[in-house]
Amino acid sequence: MTLPLTYAPEVAKARTQGAALVALESTIITHGMPFPQNVETARAVEAEVRAHGAVPATIAIMGGRIHIGLTDAEMDALGKSRDVAKLSRADLAACLATGGIGATTVAATMICAHLAGIKVFATGGIGGVHRGAEDSFDISADLIELAQTPVTVVAAGAKAILDLPKTLEVLETQGIPVIAFGQDEFPAFWSRGSGLRAPLRMDRAEDIAAAHRMRGLLGLPGGQLVANPIPATDEIPRAVIDPVIEAALGEASAQGIAAKAVTPYLLGRIFELTEGRSLAANIALVLNNARLAAAIARHLV
Repeated sequence: MTLPLTYAPEVAKARTQGAALVALESTIITHGMPFPQNVETARAVEAEVRAHGAVPATIAIMGGRIHIGLTDAEMDALGKSRDVAKLSRADLAACLATGGIGATTVAATMICAHLAGIKVFATGGIGGVHRGAEDSFDISADLIELAQTPVTVVAAGAKAILDLPKTLEVLETQGIPVIAFGQDEFPAFWSRGSGLRAPLRMDRAEDIAAAHRMRGLLGLPGGQLVANPIPATDEIPRAVIDPVIEAALGEASAQGIAAKAVTPYLLGRIFELTEGRSLAANIALVLNNARLAAAIARHLV
């Protein structure tokens, strides 16, 4: 059997030419916002990657194939689709085997990017250790994926709805480099700071690319997490967002919302409580991550 990879024409051309490639996830299209805003946002992120010297490869599962890059028609179809599976490591193969349609999370995007030879991936924020995990054991598969799949992931830290100190502890235990870009503090998604010091700091994209190469040379498994703070003009300060997060968490607990339903509920409720400000910040940080990811990818060509 051969790998079920389908390359979009733009990505296929980039591979032939040895151009820089940046992987992008597809849950931003299927589980983030309604059509057509979802597709418009995905295209804006792709345009940002192109504007900074790399080729975007949005990854999704359609018709039993891993699509590395989407055509305009495919992105529109995905954006309009309903009941799209949200895929991680555990269910990726099953969706492919049954010919389903699925959007890739951080973990699944990393797997597919690595299969396609793509070394850099831009996302919003990674999953991590959920609050109350000492009772629920709810820990994102993203952390385990970072420990074993050699892709550099550019994110605005972990989602601020998570337990950030515990998330950093698990990242350390798994031997995952956590590199804050341009500052000493680990960013907290919508906010530039979390109050937590990042294990590593780098100020240049070429240094991050060199560290990626060195890990491969040393035979170290896994990737790197590049924690890229949201631009100052777009952030929601912790003093503003933290009470909103606490309120949303309390409502979720009272309603018995658990497991995979927690994150979508919280993000939706925070959007309502901030009157849309959280989504605007989310889009801004994804665009910022796309810019840095493109710079890193250029240095890995």
